[in-house]
Amino acid sequence: MPSQFQGRQLPRRHAAMSAARARTLMLTLLLSGGAMQGCQAGAAPSPQSPSSSPAQTTAADAGKAQGASDAKAATTAPASANPDDQTPAERESFDQWVSEFRRKAQAEGITPATLDKALADVRYQPRIIELDRSQPEFTRAIWEYLDGAVSSTRIDNGRRKLAEHRSAADQAQAQYGVPGSVITAIWGIESNYGSNFGSFSTIDAFATLGYEGRRHAFAQEQLIAALRIIQEGDIDREHMLGSWAGAMGHTQFIPTSFLAYAVDGDNDGKRDIWGSIPDVMASTANYLAKNGWQRGQPWGVEVTLPENFDYTRTELATRQSTQTWQSQGVRAMQGQTLPNFDQASVIAPAGAQGPAFLVGPNFRVIMRYNNATSYALAVALLSQRIDGGPGVQGDWPRDLKPLSRSQTKEMQTLLNQKGFGTGTPDGIMGPNTRDGLRAWQRSVGKTPDGFPSSSVLESLRSS
Repeated sequence: MPSQFQGRQLPRRHAAMSAARARTLMLTLLLSGGAMQGCQAGAAPSPQSPSSSPAQTTAADAGKAQGASDAKAATTAPASANPDDQTPAERESFDQWVSEFRRKAQAEGITPATLDKALADVRYQPRIIELDRSQPEFTRAIWEYLDGAVSSTRIDNGRRKLAEHRSAADQAQAQYGVPGSVITAIWGIESNYGSNFGSFSTIDAFATLGYEGRRHAFAQEQLIAALRIIQEGDIDREHMLGSWAGAMGHTQFIPTSFLAYAVDGDNDGKRDIWGSIPDVMASTANYLAKNGWQRGQPWGVEVTLPENFDYTRTELATRQSTQTWQSQGVRAMQGQTLPNFDQASVIAPAGAQGPAFLVGPNFRVIMRYNNATSYALAVALLSQRIDGGPGVQGDWPRDLKPLSRSQTKEMQTLLNQKGFGTGTPDGIMGPNTRDGLRAWQRSVGKTPDGFPSSSVLESLRSS
């Protein structure tokens, strides 16, 4: 991370923070099933999260919290046998927790004046806990997700927004090497170009999650980072708004991401990702650049695969040069030239019956923003359409019905019973599950693409 933002020196504590430390802090508040709304720049999924499954809705939840309630009455979880495993809500009232947190924050360098301003009216928000605990049963097929994420309306609005803010986009591209269309695409998917970045107080959100949330230690660390942002004068408490999960502003930074990557794009002395589009553009570009964006490189291209292609190799972890893929029969659509990548992967997000893509390093950088293949593909395709390029040329298998969470869990159980290990059944399509499914598909003479569907589950039940 840079030690200076547009001539404005950060405190030594943050200037010395390594990029590795910053990335470590960017843990996710996502449920294991991906229920959290909002992408939260820098968040990473759980180890078994789906790298090629559709992401959840990416626009921040803008629902209004329904007031405060008595913390003791709201606490419904049974007491833990191990005090170290208890949430603060299982040990003390919200007011007691706030008092204790003030002492902790002050020891971390947050001044009493900042704490007085930010925590004087802090409220426990039961609606946030409801959302944090919810786990959706049904998932969207990737083609349905992309239909919404890369809709004609979003493409048209993206072109208008980019034209309206061309100067800021060009300045960010010149400084960080990230095309304005890519920045605009992230903006569009994260908050629908700022129309829906959330109306929850970030302070209230992280205080609530720090008190009663599943990852209360992480939430408390984010709350301290949010207080530091206020203390440094970038935004005040009233205007620090975002999703219920604490992702902030137009492109949904969590507080530690803000401290590591936000920059002052309009040179007014503040890093404002809520009200300054130059700051939004520059901060988003800086995030991608600091995570390895390669200037002048495309994200990838849609490709056709030969009939005998080995679909077990359609994983981002399988990397080889474009020339090697080409020698194995991978071709660009409509006679285009394949991008020249040293480390390229082939992905088939809907299995052998859907489109395939050759992707390079910048695609993986987009996944640093949100670690889901479908999210990165949505950003890539939206940016391509904003630039006037084509959409997906291949056909999606729209007749296939995706599995629900409980059906995926049943599939994992059946695979385990048949000797194709997937790990502990959890209803999440991660790499272990895809490997087990591919092994079973190969054993019964099916194309081993690792793509789950209702027909696959029926075959497993009857085999």
